[in-house]
Amino acid sequence: MIGWSSPFLVSIVWGIAGLGLGIAVRRASVGLARLEGLKPGSRPWQVYGSSVLAGLLFALFGWRLGATPLLLIRSVWILVLVQIIFFDLEHHLILDRVLLPAALAALVLSVVTPNLGWVSALLTGLGTGLVFLAVAALGALLFHAEAMGMGDVKFSVFMGLVLGLRPTLTAVFLGVILAGVAALGLVLLRRRTMRDSIAYGPFLAAGALAALFELGAS
Repeated sequence: MIGWSSPFLVSIVWGIAGLGLGIAVRRASVGLARLEGLKPGSRPWQVYGSSVLAGLLFALFGWRLGATPLLLIRSVWILVLVQIIFFDLEHHLILDRVLLPAALAALVLSVVTPNLGWVSALLTGLGTGLVFLAVAALGALLFHAEAMGMGDVKFSVFMGLVLGLRPTLTAVFLGVILAGVAALGLVLLRRRTMRDSIAYGPFLAAGALAALFELGAS
């Protein structure tokens, strides 16, 4: 008999909730795009991608964490990261309208997040942001082009606030590897050249999701 605390049942119920909230994320993204004067896309991955991914991630995290307060906290970050992934893929933009309230929420929730705390979160967020800012400035100086957008710099602050030091390092490492593999694949497929830039946000967000999942209930 499957009880209410069964990881399998939590995964199913929470996955359905994620599917519905993912639809809400897409609708919110459409509204935000119009506020920015952007035209929302109508391709299947643009319309359905956020809801499908949110549903799958909610199900995975529900199985991993069970019906706990930590699941609620990490589900908030899943929704933010899913929004960033699809909005940046579609519009090559990470919105301050999303990052600022998300960063404030991250700082507040860091107080009740196990093994994090607001001091560690704040120091990691500021440190990560400064490192990314330095990389962006160095890239612009060396290549006379925008090597990394300010949206990515601000997003790195958010990552630090949510994850803390070691998981942030893991997320950045994974994000850079994923971005490199994707860029190489696009070059080999002749969809991009070596001089073209790619959106880093989705890959950093994917790294952050992997780091959150790896943390488990610790």
